[in-house]
Amino acid sequence: MAKQTYDASSISILEGLEAVRKRPGMYIGSVSTKGLNHLIYEIVDNSVDEHLAGYCTEITVTLEKDGTATIQDNGRGIPVGIQEKAGIPAVQVVFTILHAGGKFGDGGYKISGGLHGVGASVVNALSRWLEVVVKVDGKIYKQRYERGKVMYDLQEIGTCRKNDTGTFVQFLPDDEIFEKTYFKADAIKSRLHETAYLNPGLTIHFINKRLTEEEDIVFHEPDGIAAYVKDLNEGKPTLHDVIYFTKKVDGIELEGAVQFTDEFQENILGFCNNIYTQEGGTHITGFKSKYTMIINQYARELGILKEKDTNFTGSDVRNGMTAIIAIKHPEPRFEGQTKTKLDNPDAGKVAAEITGEALTLYFDKNLETLKTVISCAEKSAKIRRAEEKAKTNLLTKPKFSIDSNGKLANCESRKPEECEVFIVEGDSAGGSAKTARNRRTQAILPIRGKILNVEKATVDKVLANAEIKTMINTFGCGFSEGYGNDFDINKLRYHKIIIMTDADVDGAHIATLLLTFFYRFMPELITHGHVYLATPPLYKAVPKKGEGEYLYDDKALEKYRKTHSGFTLQRYKGLGEMDAEQLWETTLNPETRVLKLVEIEDAKMASQVTSMLMGSDVPPRRAFIYEHATDAELDV
Repeated sequence: MAKQTYDASSISILEGLEAVRKRPGMYIGSVSTKGLNHLIYEIVDNSVDEHLAGYCTEITVTLEKDGTATIQDNGRGIPVGIQEKAGIPAVQVVFTILHAGGKFGDGGYKISGGLHGVGASVVNALSRWLEVVVKVDGKIYKQRYERGKVMYDLQEIGTCRKNDTGTFVQFLPDDEIFEKTYFKADAIKSRLHETAYLNPGLTIHFINKRLTEEEDIVFHEPDGIAAYVKDLNEGKPTLHDVIYFTKKVDGIELEGAVQFTDEFQENILGFCNNIYTQEGGTHITGFKSKYTMIINQYARELGILKEKDTNFTGSDVRNGMTAIIAIKHPEPRFEGQTKTKLDNPDAGKVAAEITGEALTLYFDKNLETLKTVISCAEKSAKIRRAEEKAKTNLLTKPKFSIDSNGKLANCESRKPEECEVFIVEGDSAGGSAKTARNRRTQAILPIRGKILNVEKATVDKVLANAEIKTMINTFGCGFSEGYGNDFDINKLRYHKIIIMTDADVDGAHIATLLLTFFYRFMPELITHGHVYLATPPLYKAVPKKGEGEYLYDDKALEKYRKTHSGFTLQRYKGLGEMDAEQLWETTLNPETRVLKLVEIEDAKMASQVTSMLMGSDVPPRRAFIYEHATDAELDV
């Protein structure tokens, strides 16, 4: 590779660092654990950009005992020369000025995971302190910042070998910004493993020093996304070897890996420049449309589809498919609710072109695999027709009117953006909730007991279930592709769907069943941020003098005991034990309640855990329970 110059002139500046601490959600999504972990991902993504540029081969992420995180790479090292426009060292520009980075200008990155290189400066702004150490040109440099402010000028602190280069970043998240400052290790490991799959030449070390026994894991996946698909299908009956293809057209590189299983579920994950495109985009649309066209053409050539037969639908040909579509684009554009939907038209065109060429070449040489794939489409089409019949039976009954459902206590407003519906366990809790609610904007939908486990049920049984039919009718947006293909998020009647169950094992089980239903039949409700979990308190502590205080978990109770004595403690076993005033104060009042947004932080983990815990295969579930038994909090 011709060595490009990567120095201070490679760092461009778009605007100053402002308002990050006041509005952190604009930059990292939230100040929850997800946003906290995002700080690590921002720095890691900068190191991955160095890898994509051809320089970095190893990244080490460490969770330290003192609550800090460190990220180290062996890339070129952030330049330390004076940046011409700012008049300060380039490394200082990167960490103190928003929208500055090596992703713009000559010598910078041709392909980058981030949109505008905001990562390092945002992490700095949201940290109590941050230190960066750079090894470049045989010298070692260091600078420290506190809450985004420079503590001292860039210092030269030592020397190193000329070829020993890289960047080391250590930071402590600011507890004035984040709800919690304890990194979620499982989510970080999953994200790092995903990054290793997408970059087969990269080795990522993860070290967790917070544990009694230090954890040290190496993620290196030389088989790339083909291995990722195998991992996603682990434990499932696969029908053929993974089909892998890759090609570069007009500066856009696409990789694809496809494998079918003997299960009627579709799992397609899309990535652009290593970023998970949660809402899909043009690259996924291009792949899907071309794949559907190819399978229909082959089915007619082989006489499987007759002249009078209609084509297979997209859902037909993809049922049972697990696929990874990863694109590298020099100028990605994103849209959508979470800004993770690729919007470049040329990406769709290239994806369709490469998919068409690669799969035609593969199927021409592998006729038996082709027949297996088409047989999956045939089975799926039969099931679809049965689903459509079941759906017709459902919808030909008297049409649902927004106020006609006997269970639903609807709200007065018809503006979805201000309306919320509480799914409440049991009639007694539902009665209290109906009394306590704000009738203008809050609807109450009681459900009886545990709903159907959709992971184990056929579609016709799902649609015949009374509780599920009630929810589908109440939400008003239909259900997702593959199950009728009429889901329309714009028809959703309530922008907040709040699951409100007891704070015990049974309540958690009911919530899990509901989330499984949403994930399988209405995943867009989750990805668009409409599903929440209410968090009712476990206790109310009432001192001899002063106001009582609601405590939401055992840790809060333990903290309360340290500062109070001689108080009475009420333990809430269920929502039904609260009167209307207590329920409003703790769970319904937008000013005082605690809601947890349900997020699909990692598509692979969500899919695998849902199948494992809610499916019919017992051994993996038993292994998971044994492994995580000590993590559970028992309600006795």
